[in-house]
Amino acid sequence: MEQPKIATDIVLNVNGIEVIYNHVILVLKGVSLNVPEGKIVAILGGNGAGKTTTLRAVSNLLSGERGAVTKGAIELRGERIENLSPAELVQRGVVQVMEGRHCFAHLTIEENLLTGAYTRKSKVEIAANLEKVYNYFPRLKTRRTSQAAYTSGGEQQMCAIGRALMASPSMVLLDEPSMGLAPQIVEEVFEIVKDLNQKEKVTFLLAEQNTNMALKYADYGYIMESGRVVMDGLASDLANNEDVKEFYLGVGGGERKSFKDVKSYKRRKRWLA
Repeated sequence: MEQPKIATDIVLNVNGIEVIYNHVILVLKGVSLNVPEGKIVAILGGNGAGKTTTLRAVSNLLSGERGAVTKGAIELRGERIENLSPAELVQRGVVQVMEGRHCFAHLTIEENLLTGAYTRKSKVEIAANLEKVYNYFPRLKTRRTSQAAYTSGGEQQMCAIGRALMASPSMVLLDEPSMGLAPQIVEEVFEIVKDLNQKEKVTFLLAEQNTNMALKYADYGYIMESGRVVMDGLASDLANNEDVKEFYLGVGGGERKSFKDVKSYKRRKRWLA
């Protein structure tokens, strides 16, 4: 597979991994990808493509769902990390923001944020990080005493990202950040991700179904289908690729198609071949 041409320092290398659930269900089938230092890399594809499983393989959150990496290797800055616990990965600077946000509903926004600082010891650093989060997410500062259960989906997504930032990560795994959010809020969230990437030098690996939005902000992209990477390249190249436009951006033949229609069309093409 072609390697990214956007940086020389690779912070994360996923090399030919397979993931099996319940000892029998093969979900990932030889997935390989690289994440360069200081970049935004997107994993794209529909439901069931394997995006979330890839992120959970990296953050070692598979065991809770009876999943395991059975082949291949995952390296963080040259060190194998498949056997590290999620807590050990956080200490090495890798934090995952889960799909669906998973804020603690009974806690306030600020209490939720502070749970992300459990690995930090210095109260001064924790206070500085909290202020930094509020600078990036001023809406959270306004709602800091509100219970998370009574905040909007966009505010909860911001809270989930802010909570991850409290650990001072060098790399954030971001799972479906646009899910369930209004287009304006999605744009706002991605703008903040871009700011964090550029100003704080945080590396992002994000899984996203919103291909248009992801390719607008990412540097590099991997498209997955049925547990495999089927295409990869610079985000700008993917956004201008005719196949990507037709099959993943919903544009082809002068008309807009749904992802479901596109998949059916591709299956018909295979049968006719």
